[in-house]
Amino acid sequence: MADKTQFGLTAVDSVPLHEKVYLELVRALMSGQFVPGQKLTSRKLAKELGTSDMPVRSAFMRLQALRALSPMPNGSVEVPIISAERFSQLTAVRTILEGSATELATKRINGNNLRTIRRHCTDLTLAARKGDIDDYLRKNHDFKFSIYRHCGNEQMIFLIETVWMQVGPFLRNLAMGFEDDLASILDIDFHEEVVAAIEAQDGERARAAIMRDIDEGAAHILQQARFLKARG
Repeated sequence: MADKTQFGLTAVDSVPLHEKVYLELVRALMSGQFVPGQKLTSRKLAKELGTSDMPVRSAFMRLQALRALSPMPNGSVEVPIISAERFSQLTAVRTILEGSATELATKRINGNNLRTIRRHCTDLTLAARKGDIDDYLRKNHDFKFSIYRHCGNEQMIFLIETVWMQVGPFLRNLAMGFEDDLASILDIDFHEEVVAAIEAQDGERARAAIMRDIDEGAAHILQQARFLKARG
C-alpha cells in the first residue's frame, strides 16, 4: 500500500502523459513487441494506448532521434530493418556495455534485489518452456534490466537502453530454429549462470556469463535469420 500524507491523501502520479506514452513505446521496442519493417501510425497507437495523437507523435520524434524508428514519407514511422553488419556492431556494443553493467551491479546487489532477480530468472525459464516467444522476450528484458539498473551509472543504463531500442525488434528471430520446441532456446541462454555468479558475488564471472548469453544468442540469429538490405 502506498504511504499516505498527514491528511490521509495518496500521492498523485505526476508523470506527464507524453512521457508515459514514450516509455511504453520504449518498452515495446526493447522487448521485441514490434518487428523490423513494421509500419506504425500515431492514430493506431493512440487508439491502443487510449490517448490522443499528440503524445504519440512526440514519442515518434524522440525515438527517431535515437534511431529506434525511421520516418516514412506519409508521416508514419517504420521499425528499422537492420543489416547483418549493423546487428553485429550493435551486439559488440551490447557485450561491452552490458558486461560492464553486470560486473558493477554484482558489487551492489543486496538480498532484496537478488530475490527479484531470481524471480525474473525463473519467469524467463518458464516462458521458454511455455513456448511463448512474446512472453520470453518480455521476461528476457525484465531479467537483464533487473540487473543493469543496479550498476550505479545512469549514463550507462541510458546507452544500453538506446542500443536495445534498435536491436530489440530483431531479437524475435531468436525463435527461428526452435519453432517446434522453444524450450530448446535455453541451450543458448545463460541467465541461470549469470544469477549463480551474482549469488557468489563474482563480478568477473557474472560479466563473462552475460556476455556469453548475448554472443550465443546473436550467433544463432546471424545463422538462422534472413537479413534484408536496409532501405535508404
